[in-house]
Amino acid sequence: MSNTSLEILPTPQPVTAIESPLLPKLHRTGVWRERLELLLLIVLVFTVVNLATMRFFIEGPSMQPNFVAGQFLIVSRVNYLLGEPQRGEIVVFDAPGDDDHATNPLLIKRLIGIPGDHIRIERLTVDGETAVQVYVNNVLLDEPYINQDGIPFNCTQYCDLVLGPNQYFMMGDNRNHSNDSRAFGPVDRERIVGEAVIRYWPPSDWGLVTHIAYPG
Repeated sequence: MSNTSLEILPTPQPVTAIESPLLPKLHRTGVWRERLELLLLIVLVFTVVNLATMRFFIEGPSMQPNFVAGQFLIVSRVNYLLGEPQRGEIVVFDAPGDDDHATNPLLIKRLIGIPGDHIRIERLTVDGETAVQVYVNNVLLDEPYINQDGIPFNCTQYCDLVLGPNQYFMMGDNRNHSNDSRAFGPVDRERIVGEAVIRYWPPSDWGLVTHIAYPG
């Protein structure tokens, strides 16, 4: 009968975490701190959106048939920080000549002429019907977007002119019922607030409005 020797192994010891001074300690963020950070993020986003855009309310008939009173638009300020206004765009601006008035509302019109353009506006009567024709650099504009019923706008002072540097010519789509550059003249670049990009109210009229109804 052989003798069997048994090897007694040491009892395993519980493993303890080794704290390294090089590793940062992780702490659970408190609920209130999370809520505060979320609130600050919302305020930041709201501030950025308000700096980049503005809301505009349509009043009056000057942009019919494409815009009617009671509609709300989002106007982008960023578009003209990154680029220059272009023909056909729907622009919100501060009209010249009314800075001293108690109420100085912003206007919304279609941009017809850019710096250097020769603008010429003429009346044409055919079969007793009178219409206003707009020429840019001696080319008759194709304007399927306008409404031109009733008595034509009396254009006298700003009917034939060449736009200077940083000057733009604005006209309403409802040609015979619009106070625009035919009355107050060219609009300086610094007076342009932004481009209308979205119509968001009423919901049935929601959609993009950039170059609305303007031929390509």
